[in-house]
Formats: sequence, structure tokens, C-alpha cells
Amino acid sequence: MASLIPQLSEQKRIVIKIGSATLVDAKTGRLRAAWLQTLVDDIALLKEQGKEVLIVSSGAIALGRKQTNLPSGHLKLEQSQAAAAIGQISLGQAYADALHKVDLNAGQILLTLGDTEARRPYLNARATLSTLLELGVVPIVNENDTVATSEIKYGDNDRLAARVATMISADCLVLLSDIDGLYTAPPATNPDAKHLPLIEQITPQIEAMAGSAGSSLAKGGMTTKIAAAKIAVKAGTSMVIADGAGYNPLQAIINGSKCSWFLAKANPITARKRWIHGHLEPHGTIHLDEGAVKALKSGKSLLPAGITKLDGTFTRGDAVIIAGPQGEEIARGLVGYDHSEAQKIVGRKSSQIAAILGYDGRAELIHRDDMVLSTSELD
Repeated sequence: MASLIPQLSEQKRIVIKIGSATLVDAKTGRLRAAWLQTLVDDIALLKEQGKEVLIVSSGAIALGRKQTNLPSGHLKLEQSQAAAAIGQISLGQAYADALHKVDLNAGQILLTLGDTEARRPYLNARATLSTLLELGVVPIVNENDTVATSEIKYGDNDRLAARVATMISADCLVLLSDIDGLYTAPPATNPDAKHLPLIEQITPQIEAMAGSAGSSLAKGGMTTKIAAAKIAVKAGTSMVIADGAGYNPLQAIINGSKCSWFLAKANPITARKRWIHGHLEPHGTIHLDEGAVKALKSGKSLLPAGITKLDGTFTRGDAVIIAGPQGEEIARGLVGYDHSEAQKIVGRKSSQIAAILGYDGRAELIHRDDMVLSTSELD
């Protein structure tokens, strides 16, 4: 079993989710600044090793509640939104200050459920996060509690973190919690509960082991963590639940501290390509010349210059069939332009896109990561 357990030090793109109970002191309602600095020190070491790191952080409402002296217990939606509006400023500043001390920059992203479900907001959020990572920035993501209604809220950041991890094809999702993993029963009340270091498949029995939320600051519990794991591993992202209360929590995982890993069956890119190939209804066909077909088979993205004709009506983010000169299916992919825009740049060089469309769009019509060849690429 030990050989199957992933190692955090081997992951390339890592999403770290931090719960309110880990980040904010339950007694004082204040940020655990010293703890946060040790987490950032861990992140700096990972960055030095060439890793890409993104943080999904709770804590805005908890901090805002303290600053406005809102009562303990359940808050009305408008009270939560007001607390989030105040606390988010403090939260973002705390991350920026801690990261600056290790010569890293923070970028704040606030998302709602719709941003990870609707096609256009999803693509825009994905592009922004990818650009921040390319720039070496550490994105700090939180749910946009200030505007999200109860009908469109995640309600917990475990599932939000899983959606973000799948959005950016992360290799690993780390849930820093107030428990060191999944047990066969609640360990606080059952002395016979056994810790599970590796979960290879999420079965109904595994789901039944999940308990309820245990902290007054936290909205989630083990139930939401299992839900997050199901989202993550299906998309090729392994997930680990670890106790985040101690200093340097990421280094502790690397050093072998007790935690629970949920194993993904494929890497994120392969999982994404399988999703594109087998689960999306195509909305059109893009026809290519021989040169473009050869370029795709050698691992290139699809550029406008090699396109001869468009069929169907599609919008940005839709799945399309990519066909060769004889109409044979070569690949499938997610198109980067609406049909009306794509039609204008068919057969043109990428350097001409800005002049034709009036803005500096992406160079490729379909990026290589958003495309799967119809041959043996998924074998």
C-alpha cells in the first residue's frame, strides 16, 4: 500500500485549501498570523522546487464577524455577506504581507458557483488562474460571499477547492483541516476507529464513514471533504486530508505525518481529454488541410492558418470535431472562439488575429491541452 501513496513533493501543480478553523483562532476570532507565515514558508520552498501553488482560503466571514462584533452562532445571509465584505480585505492583506516576506506575490480571485459551472465564466476564470501561475504569482481564491445568494453558493470551500483544482488540472489538492484524515468512525467518540491512510476508490462504505461539521467556524465536515474527493479524483487530481493546526503543515505532510490520500486513477490531462472525447456533444466541425493535420499529430495546437472550412454553430468553450481533408475525424477539442469570430480568421495567420477581430485574442483556435486525437492518445 505504501508504494501507492502519492508524495506531495512529487506533485507539480498543487491546490491548498485552508479552513476557517485552521486559519482563525476560535477563541479570539483573530488570524493565526504566525501559523500563516509558516505555511507561506512551506509554499516558498515548494516554489523553489518548481511547483505551482494555489490557495483556496476560508476565513473572510470569521474575520469580519470579529471586526463588527456580530453575535456567535448562525448569521443571516445579509450578515454573512457584510462580514465577508469586511473580512475579505483583512484576509487578502494578510496573505499578501506573508507572501511578500518570502518575495512572492499574491493575486485575489473571488468565485461563485456560476463561475465554475457556466461555460464563459469558467473559461475566463481558468485563463486568469493559469496566467497568474505562469507569472509565478500565488492565487488566493475564495467564494464571493458578498454577492452569492443561498441558492448559488457552494456553502463550503472544500468543494470549491475541488472545482478550482479540476479547472486548472492540478495534480494534487491538499485539504488542511482540524483532523488528520478519514477514519472508519468518528475518532472522538469511538475508540475503535481506524485511520485510513489511502483510499483507492470512494465507495458507499467510504461515504458512510463521513461525519458532520465539528467546528463552530467551519461550514464543512468530512461529508464535504468526501464530496470534494469525488470531484477531484474523477478529474485526475489526487487529494489529501491532513491536520493543518500545527506549524509548517505542508512540510509535515512531506515528512510523513498522518494523513489520508484519495487516489486519482489518471493524471489531470488524461482525465480531461477523456472527458472531451467521450462525454461532450460536438456542436460543429472544423475542417483542416494536410499541413494542419500533420501539425496536430506531432503535438501542436490548432492554428487558424490550417483551417479550410467551418460547419455548425458553436460558441467559445463548445466541443467540436476536427476533420481532415477527406472529412475523416482527426480529433475533438474545445474551441477558443465563437463561430462568428472563428469564421473571420479561417486560413489567416495568428499574427493577423488582432487586426481582424479588433482585440488581441489567443493565437490558437484550439489549444493542445483542450484537444484529444482520435487515434491512440488515450490508450
